[in-house]
Amino acid sequence: MEVKELILQVEDIHKATELISSKLRKPVIIENKNFELISYSSSFDEFDQTQQKTILSKKCPVFIIERLKKEGIVQRLEKRPDPIRIHPIEELGFHQRVVISAKHLGHTMGYIWVQESNRLLKAEELTFLEEITPHLGKLIYDVYARINAKEGRREDLLWKMLHHEYGSESQIRHDASLANLVLPERFSVVVFSVTTPKHKYMLDYLEKVIQNSPSVKQIHYLKTEFQMILMLSSDPNKEFSSLDLARELIENVKRETGEEKFYNFLIGVGKEYTMLYALRKSFLEALEVIETANFITPRPESMPREFAKLGIYRYLATLYEKNRSEDYYSEDLLGLIHNDTGKQTNLLRTLEVYLANNGKGKQTANQLFIHPNTLNYRIKQIQELTNIDFNDFNMKSYLYTELLLLNNVKAYYQRYKEALKI
Repeated sequence: MEVKELILQVEDIHKATELISSKLRKPVIIENKNFELISYSSSFDEFDQTQQKTILSKKCPVFIIERLKKEGIVQRLEKRPDPIRIHPIEELGFHQRVVISAKHLGHTMGYIWVQESNRLLKAEELTFLEEITPHLGKLIYDVYARINAKEGRREDLLWKMLHHEYGSESQIRHDASLANLVLPERFSVVVFSVTTPKHKYMLDYLEKVIQNSPSVKQIHYLKTEFQMILMLSSDPNKEFSSLDLARELIENVKRETGEEKFYNFLIGVGKEYTMLYALRKSFLEALEVIETANFITPRPESMPREFAKLGIYRYLATLYEKNRSEDYYSEDLLGLIHNDTGKQTNLLRTLEVYLANNGKGKQTANQLFIHPNTLNYRIKQIQELTNIDFNDFNMKSYLYTELLLLNNVKAYYQRYKEALKI
């Protein structure tokens, strides 16, 4: 029996994914219409950086989705039944691939992504994809139909709430009463995501920490292959109490796991809400923190974990894309990089810490483990080598943003090095 016929007969979307991958000899990912992961072929090592992040976080990175929308790819997927070839975005770890929308009953259910790498798919392989996608659309529909058909289970109820599968809050409360699930009046969502597949064992350890927590009755959680999603409930009369609980839990996990293992987690904390309908919003906020951390690979503790404190970090991917597309460089920072490289100084890092501490000398010197006089000497060097005005707030804000990109995104720093021909 041909592979196509086998696929058209299977009722399991994971088996269908493996069959497609074996037929095309390519890595395959299937996502729903919200770009959230449903299934992927088994050979993780073959996926590019973007697809690995999708598998780990269970969702395509936001900056990739925004790029696809900007280029009109998402809009074309809605209108076209045939596969679309997308050219690589190498600096974002996005290799060339083909994508096709899977529809059922006239509605887009999701997308099938095939990474092409070194060999383009042939015309007959693209036709094969087009012929099987209607069945895949039905399989995606069936995945959610099976979840929706189950009643009385807490996990299913929480998943429905996270995916906005309820028309009203009264319906949520009705089903929660049937499931004997006490719903919170004040809550926030926390997501723990492992940094690499080999660290997924950490989720089992995390689960034990949660179960032994004094606040375990205030925590509902869902566990996936690479993530733990927690809904933390708290005192309904005390504002930000769920965030206090989140901070306490994170510190507890850090203490129990040890610092080295703790940094195998990326952690995102959504804002606090009192309306159950906002549960998904808090969840997506937590995911945005993780996606941002995935993009910049921050030094430990350097990036806020709470969405409400994310600040300028929210816009780093967008700024990176703008500066890359315009081939933009800061002449001041180019000069400091050149000096650091040639004379073995540490002016770039000094400037970053100085700006992060709002120009406070004592705090900056302590953080850099240097004498205040040494700091003053370095600041004087920076002023001599650049046109930086430390009294200009706009300049300081811009420089700090540029430094975050330079020190956290390897591809960005490499662009500067290449500009100097170092």
